[in-house]
Amino acid sequence: MADESKNIAKQSKSSFYYAFSLLPPEKRDAMNTVYAFCRQTDDIVDDIDDTEEVKYEKLRRWRLELEKAISGNSGYFLFNKLIKIIRQFNIPFEPFFELIKGMEMDLQNKRYISFEDLSLYCYRVASTVGLMCIEIFGYKNKSTKDFAVNLGLALQLTNILRDVKADAEKGRIYLPQQDLIKFDYSEKELMNNVYNDNFIELMRYESARAREYFDKANHNLTTEDKYSMFAARAMQHIYSKLLQKIETKNYNVFEKKIRVSSFEKVGISLGVWAKYSLVY
Repeated sequence: MADESKNIAKQSKSSFYYAFSLLPPEKRDAMNTVYAFCRQTDDIVDDIDDTEEVKYEKLRRWRLELEKAISGNSGYFLFNKLIKIIRQFNIPFEPFFELIKGMEMDLQNKRYISFEDLSLYCYRVASTVGLMCIEIFGYKNKSTKDFAVNLGLALQLTNILRDVKADAEKGRIYLPQQDLIKFDYSEKELMNNVYNDNFIELMRYESARAREYFDKANHNLTTEDKYSMFAARAMQHIYSKLLQKIETKNYNVFEKKIRVSSFEKVGISLGVWAKYSLVY
């Protein structure tokens, strides 16, 4: 299962894979297992071949299997391995169930009226993952939990900005409705990939919000915990680079998908690891 979990992370070409590849073997295996759970939970909602009803049922069964694993009798190896990791690193159960709730929100909501509504979604699908990870990394200060929450919000907001076009094609608009109104940019324009001054100002506003959460995360992380969080910091630098690229393109996410290359991800991860290894 360790190899299978590793392959799930590697095949996704996720930033997680590059950021966590420099962890010690035991922690890397734990991260691969957690990532496999998160990835497969997300895949349930993203499966284009299933109806909404089927996805709801799959999520319901997914939650039941997690509950069974906690009781010690899941029929899935992934869940049983995950529970061992949870107990080994003393990870709270709540973030795993909150993640499933976040996936249910994706089925329930195609729009978000306010940023407060969107931030709950971002917390459930991203901050929860950070709260799982920091227990594996190890930390000494409670403020590191706030680091995980704020970093998760920053990462998810950056994802939303990158994927505006792809999400619209699926009928999803994550940009808050109140913000669309504020900048006089309509859903119809978004669905038609209209790139104009109003869209640029809207995206600049959302980008500044993501930057604010990156800054909050920095403020929450103490010097004492920076070394143990080097993998999370690598994620932070990768996504900050992605946000910078979006800004450099003047927010034209309609033209083509903006990416951080695998080469850049490796370089950033190595750079962060080397920095903290040498200092600490």
